[in-house]
Amino acid sequence: MTVSLKSLIAALCLSAAAAAQTTSPAATPLSLPAGNAANAGAPVPPPPTVGAKQYVLVDYQTGRVLAEQGGDERVPPASITKVMTSYVVAAERKAGKIKDSDPVTISENAWRHGGAVTDGSTSFLELNSQVLLGDLLKGMIIQSGNDASIAIAEHVAGSESTFAALMNQYADKIGLKNSHFVNAHGLFDPEHYMSAHDIAELSRALIRDFPEEYAHYALKDYTWNAHTQRNRNILLWRDPSVDGIKTGHLSQAGYCLAASAKRGDTRLIAVVMNTAGEKVRADEAHALLNYGFRFFETHKVYEAMASVSEVTLWHGDAAKAKLGVAQPALVTLPRGSYQRLAATMNVQKPLSAPLNKGQVVGTFKLALDGQTVYEAPLVALEDYAEGGFFKRMSDSVWLWFDNGE
Repeated sequence: MTVSLKSLIAALCLSAAAAAQTTSPAATPLSLPAGNAANAGAPVPPPPTVGAKQYVLVDYQTGRVLAEQGGDERVPPASITKVMTSYVVAAERKAGKIKDSDPVTISENAWRHGGAVTDGSTSFLELNSQVLLGDLLKGMIIQSGNDASIAIAEHVAGSESTFAALMNQYADKIGLKNSHFVNAHGLFDPEHYMSAHDIAELSRALIRDFPEEYAHYALKDYTWNAHTQRNRNILLWRDPSVDGIKTGHLSQAGYCLAASAKRGDTRLIAVVMNTAGEKVRADEAHALLNYGFRFFETHKVYEAMASVSEVTLWHGDAAKAKLGVAQPALVTLPRGSYQRLAATMNVQKPLSAPLNKGQVVGTFKLALDGQTVYEAPLVALEDYAEGGFFKRMSDSVWLWFDNGE
């Protein structure tokens, strides 16, 4: 029986494909860009002892937890709730559903349950008055006004309960795992809770997604209706690198604080819950921030879409394909430990054309002392078309011999 050349090529291609399906990618070690070797091997002490019953210290860029105690325990968040409220407002504004210039009527509900007639934090809003949404937001963030929070919730969603449902939807979208909201202000309810770690993750999302909204949290005071009130985050006065975030206090929650600071290219977030007083919460959050900046550093190992490696490309119009990561490869490490960082990649085999730019072809990992500290999809950095007829034929033959064991 005569076998045509085209049939032989097809058979070889099928054989190569079948062999490839049983070939699992092996980890390939990579060389990393040179890092700072200063203080190599310097020890990292345990975090400072703080009186907060729950706390976390988180690196903003990577989300890595640098220190924690009870970070996933569900506790009353008090007025730190308002960070979630402002996130929802920023998201709804971006979607075009509301504007800062919207006039908001101060309802009896907002006035009676959050206004000056209560003993809670208030923006001193007058019953049935109209206030621009942008002004209400500043009153809520800087003055921690409960009346402003209720008025905002009613304007955005029609009622507090509907707004709370919206808060929970956004919490799910952000990925908060130990949070549930029943109001926009944080007054106590047994079904209203967050964890310190969720507060840190929410803070990361606010800073990342809505930096213009986050800028309000650095303002030290705000005047409304002849009342000037100071931001209760005293770290804004103590440390110029601190630019947020929010305080909270309830008898059931103690004194709480979520604080963020940026020094150089590194931003950290400290959350302390259930402390004994205003000064204590500031001292403890500040101690955690100072510890993080002193003993840890964030490295950008690779820029987004920078070449991590070049690997053999089969059936393509190029001999090799450039691979990288779609987002910057950032990793937070103890200072001086970069030289102990090891990189590996797992690439699907065989890597065959065509490939599209951004197509996932494997996994890139960074490990410190054997522990994975970063993992991301490995992607093609360019488009790679199929090669010509003879290139495809030649590669199919070589693949058949290479895999046909």
